Amino acid sequence: MTSEPLFFPRGDKQELEMGELLQPKFDADGLIPCITVDAATNEVIMFAFMNEIALRHTIETGNATYWSRSRGKLWIKGEESGNYQRVRELRTDCDQDVVLVKVDIGPEGAACHTGYKSCFYRKLDPATRRLQMAGGTRMFDPALVYKKKS
Repeated sequence: MTSEPLFFPRGDKQELEMGELLQPKFDADGLIPCITVDAATNEVIMFAFMNEIALRHTIETGNATYWSRSRGKLWIKGEESGNYQRVRELRTDCDQDVVLVKVDIGPEGAACHTGYKSCFYRKLDPATRRLQMAGGTRMFDPALVYKKKS
């Protein structure tokens, strides 16, 4: 482990767009959007936010970690369901205000708390203006995995 800082102060446009230093732009709430894709297929499986601690934890441990806005706490993907996301690659966009994480999810893994591989399991039918299922079958039963009480 190096003693060099992980994140650097934001530089000028040239440094942000072409430089080697990670200079993430967190919003006013301290969050940065994160798009997560299956490393094997490049399918978008989820969208979430990271705060500085989550991004640092993701980089240092290799386990995708997010900030849960609804729960107000750090969220290591898979800590409840067992469907961990092992980071294969982390990218940032040109002005470093979005993160893209490519992860291994395994053959039985699912990203969505509803049990689907992807959170994007429905599509809009333009004719009816209604959502239709488009994401295959459920990978697990959320009631059994999360043992939530009604």
